[in-house]
Amino acid sequence: MTALVELAGTHVVHKARSGGLFARDRVYALTGADLTVAAGETIGVVGESGCGKSTLAKVLVGVQRPTSGTVSVRGRDLWAMAPAERRAAIGSHTGMIFQDPSTALNRRLTVRQIVRDPLDVHRRGTCAQREERVRELMALVGLPRALADGLPGQLSGGQRQRVAIARALALDPGLVVADEPTSALDVSVRAQILNLLLDLKERLGLALVFVSHDIQTVRRMSDRVITMYLGRIVEEAPADRVTDRSRHPYTRALFSATPGLLAPVDPIPLVGPVPSATRPPSGCPFRTRCWKADGACAESMPEFSVSYTLGHRFRCHHPVEEDQPTRELVRQARDPKEPV
Repeated sequence: MTALVELAGTHVVHKARSGGLFARDRVYALTGADLTVAAGETIGVVGESGCGKSTLAKVLVGVQRPTSGTVSVRGRDLWAMAPAERRAAIGSHTGMIFQDPSTALNRRLTVRQIVRDPLDVHRRGTCAQREERVRELMALVGLPRALADGLPGQLSGGQRQRVAIARALALDPGLVVADEPTSALDVSVRAQILNLLLDLKERLGLALVFVSHDIQTVRRMSDRVITMYLGRIVEEAPADRVTDRSRHPYTRALFSATPGLLAPVDPIPLVGPVPSATRPPSGCPFRTRCWKADGACAESMPEFSVSYTLGHRFRCHHPVEEDQPTRELVRQARDPKEPV
């Protein structure tokens, strides 16, 4: 499959004010990310708050410039382009749906103006063609034409998110990144928006990167699932294997927290808080909470190991056995003296 966007050794480091007036801490938001997004596939991204999911999403669509590493769009280095060329590449190839449509949409613009804005900025077509495209996009996402002159504040949360989706699709991108697109919506509306995204993906042949805390929804929607921890991608697995055949202890713990109703199990306990992104632990960042950790985990971050299954890779010195039951891992985590 054709690679739409590819990250290679991508780092994002922010400078944040600490105690003193001139003191600055380095926040390691993304560390050594390697990822390829192919045409037509759906990649789910999961992890706890602060793990770098949103930073990864912003890097993929060119909103966030990496501190180092490369971001390639259809084989070309995005940040080596001239500014005008880069804006055209980002606008033409990628779209983004943000978490909260209430803040992502300009409340002073009508729905028509919001959806049309990308077309005006990139000068796509004549005025008449742009108006026709707006009508087409509104119909595509299920918005009545009568809402075209309405303001965001006059719409429901689900309708506002449909406007945001229409805007993201305005320039016919190959990749759409959805960053927590349903977390600000009522439960009754979430399924409608998720079904709409899946329908649009199939109808338009989109690649979709879906970032969410709802890991079971991510598993159902995705072809591949990326697990992130403290700014690092620690596992990448086919979605149908991520629940009970993932190899990284953190992925197993994450998915055990939302077990299926037909086979309920206790979650794998993780002791202690997530380490600070300003002072990450040496070696594997998960070692401070992992029941399998030893001296080797403190010394170095392991390279990716490849599973026997195509498309499955993970970074762990002591990976979980592929078919090891979650119940057994719960016992081990509660009594770390058991053999791993």
